[in-house]
Amino acid sequence: MSTTTLTSDKKEFRLKPISKEGIDSAISKAEHYRLLNQPRLAESICLDVLEVDSKNQKANIILLLALSDQFGQSHPSAPTHAQMIADSLQDEYSRWYYTAIIHERQGNVALASSVPGSDFDAYEWYMEAMELYEKADALNKDSKNDDPSLRWNTCARIIMSSNLHKRPREEEGPIFE
Repeated sequence: MSTTTLTSDKKEFRLKPISKEGIDSAISKAEHYRLLNQPRLAESICLDVLEVDSKNQKANIILLLALSDQFGQSHPSAPTHAQMIADSLQDEYSRWYYTAIIHERQGNVALASSVPGSDFDAYEWYMEAMELYEKADALNKDSKNDDPSLRWNTCARIIMSSNLHKRPREEEGPIFE
């Protein structure tokens, strides 16, 4: 069992490992804290689980979701980290589905932004998410799992209700003469 040491400007911390027997309980707590809108706590718990069982798919998925819950509020590398996790998931359906969630949530951040042009960015993120949900749905072997369709519909409704559209093509030639 390895231990991780974190250093800040004034203090060094040796993180306390959890037991293999405590993994299921820890994952349950991480899910619970995500639902309580405590994504940083869920993220920390998942990192503890992954320190003991680096291939734990459930912990990786909860970590990905906890990171995406923090888009626009946390470290700017959160989307990249979440995408790396999605790319490492074991089955193709999960890779497409969770990548779509990442794109959808980046669309949410862009939509909430007051940066000029962010509505066009939101449209692009949602459209990419919708394409990925369709790819996931094509691999969907469980006819009772409508998650990709439900998420696709949400993206479509956001695009329509927010009147989002494609970025206009820029006119050819210089703007100023």
